[in-house]
Amino acid sequence: MLLIAVAAVRISSRSGLPSLLLYLGIGVAIGQDGIFDVKFDNAELTQVIGYAALVVILAEGGLGTKWQEIKPALPTAVMLSTVGVAVSVGITAAAAHYLIGLDWRQALIVGAVVSSTDAAAVFSVLRKVPLPSRVTGVLEAESGFNDAPVVILVVAFSTAGPVDHWYVLVGTIALELAIGASIGLATGFIGAFALRHVALPASGLYPIAVMAIAVAAYAAGAMAHGSGFLAVYLASMVLGNSKLPHAPANRGFAEGLGWLAQIGMFVLLGLLVTPHELLDDFWPAVTVGLVLTVVARPFSVLVSLLPFRTPVREQILMSWAGLRGAVPIILATIPMVAGVAGSDRIFNIVFVLVVVYTLVQGPTLPWLAKWLRIGPGDPSDLGIESAPLERLRGHLLSVAIPDESKMHGVEVAELRLPAGAAVTLVVRQEKSFVPLPSTVLRRGDELLVVATDPVRDAAERRLRAVGQGGKLAGWLGKG
Repeated sequence: MLLIAVAAVRISSRSGLPSLLLYLGIGVAIGQDGIFDVKFDNAELTQVIGYAALVVILAEGGLGTKWQEIKPALPTAVMLSTVGVAVSVGITAAAAHYLIGLDWRQALIVGAVVSSTDAAAVFSVLRKVPLPSRVTGVLEAESGFNDAPVVILVVAFSTAGPVDHWYVLVGTIALELAIGASIGLATGFIGAFALRHVALPASGLYPIAVMAIAVAAYAAGAMAHGSGFLAVYLASMVLGNSKLPHAPANRGFAEGLGWLAQIGMFVLLGLLVTPHELLDDFWPAVTVGLVLTVVARPFSVLVSLLPFRTPVREQILMSWAGLRGAVPIILATIPMVAGVAGSDRIFNIVFVLVVVYTLVQGPTLPWLAKWLRIGPGDPSDLGIESAPLERLRGHLLSVAIPDESKMHGVEVAELRLPAGAAVTLVVRQEKSFVPLPSTVLRRGDELLVVATDPVRDAAERRLRAVGQGGKLAGWLGKG
């Protein structure tokens, strides 16, 4: 089984498919109608494990989210996670009611369940597609934020008795989001402060402590009747953007746990499904998914982005990049646990919809970005990667100079880096040398820049300014 899971990771990373499909396939192959014919129908256990796995996945995503990239995207992401969800639920529910004959309660549940984009699918696919940071920031933040309102809607629609009035649901969602956000931010800042000032007895305890703080944020948010999912994402984002000890090890540990959570969650969801029961609901699922993909999602993006004057090409890409994954399938277990009539059919429709449209959308996203001519941002911008030198209290910046960069022809001394930062090595045509102040930089060069903690951000800003404005960037108002 371990070898199969490792092979699935390699295939998904090379094919561009979210790992969802491969792990679900493993679960289906093991379960009913599969090779081993394992009987598993415990929806309640699946829901509990799915929630736990989602907490880990959101924590990993938050730790890897860069605040500078996501900060400009926050208003847009909030609109997509609230107004966009409401629009998507309405249109998709209407399609489920009028086109495939579900009653209104079932239709609203389906609309709410599939209106949530999946954090695991978005993180795994978008981080391999070269897109501008403003686009990836919006989509990643949306996938981290929209679980909270969708969970509230699904629970409300699955509860016995009449559904609350819309203004009651809106108020409940707003209150739970506010509580979850407050607890998540507070937990993140307190946890970061504690980790910077409390010396743990072993370095290997820091990654465990970071994940424990993230899980504590979820628990505190849920106990306070707020959104635990939003709390864990925001707490993890604060931790990931704080200067914590052993930060690379923290992220590596979280990434490994995230992979394990995905594998376990997807395999379990595959076990829960009964393949021969999917045939009757295949075309209804395709029909609802088509409306969701080509009508509901684009219209929700259009309405949500009206105040932001987002270019049409980016709106089209964001519409197609609304990837579904394990989250909708997990949410489809809520009506099963609540005993809603027709919940088995709801689960089958959601399962087929997610598999079919993930198979379509995931691999075609890079092609669509290329066709829309949406590249990775300013082609003259430098590629800068940072590795902390913790014991030396500094950072090692790796700087790649692209062909269009105005850093070409600039001497090292003309970079005018802040005191505490220096170019220590230049790699040119696979040969490395220590530069002199008079060394002229060329396109294609790779630089190693050492910067102390206090000037690390200023050094990166200066490098980017010279890359975009040349040696006169300071006098031209750029840096």
